[in-house]
Amino acid sequence: MAFELQFAPVLAQAPVLLGSFWLTIKLSAAAICLGGSVGLLAAMTRSMLPAASRWPIDLYVELIRNTPFLVQLYIIFFGLPAVGILIPAEYAGLLAMTINLGAYTAEIFRAGIESIHRSQIEAGLSLALTRFQVFHHIILKPAVAQVWPSLVSQFILIMLTSSVCSFISVEELSGGAAIIQSLTFRSFEVYIIASLLYLALALVLKVGLTILGHFLFSQSPSKRPASRPESGVGVPS
Repeated sequence: MAFELQFAPVLAQAPVLLGSFWLTIKLSAAAICLGGSVGLLAAMTRSMLPAASRWPIDLYVELIRNTPFLVQLYIIFFGLPAVGILIPAEYAGLLAMTINLGAYTAEIFRAGIESIHRSQIEAGLSLALTRFQVFHHIILKPAVAQVWPSLVSQFILIMLTSSVCSFISVEELSGGAAIIQSLTFRSFEVYIIASLLYLALALVLKVGLTILGHFLFSQSPSKRPASRPESGVGVPS
């Protein structure tokens, strides 16, 4: 018996598919904004602390980066209710994605900050720039420009990781695809379409964020070859 692709039953469930696709977009956008902010704050705080005081941030980063995302998700969704904290599935997924992305981007931002040589900071201070101007123009902007491609890759990865949220009944794209598969019994066709939607979203993210990077950092001094990193970079008092 020859196998025949039948997309019509799947396309008849387009409202379910598009609704779940939209939820994936919302979860990903929120996680990118929140997780990126957490990572940047963690990296900035770490760079300003003495080495002996950095262990809480280092512990957070290592704990998240060395445990599976699914376990982190289960701890939030199933573990927190055990201590009286109830979180809806969608918010549990968003919280897990935010915490996960924050740890990975913290390491990326740390690498960018440590690529800025202390002599550049001292030069900025000698030009009578304020500490805020030094931090923004000499440390933060060039550091982010250095690591922007890595951040883009991590943002795309967290979007794809959102599919794991279907394990706690979040009806994002993978969850919606599972529902349609159970209604139509057309597994192959359903997941072909889901894969194409993930691919399209990943490409849009990559192109959009790359263009944003060129717009934000086209005049950045980080386009010059990086100086040898010096750990513990921060604005001197």
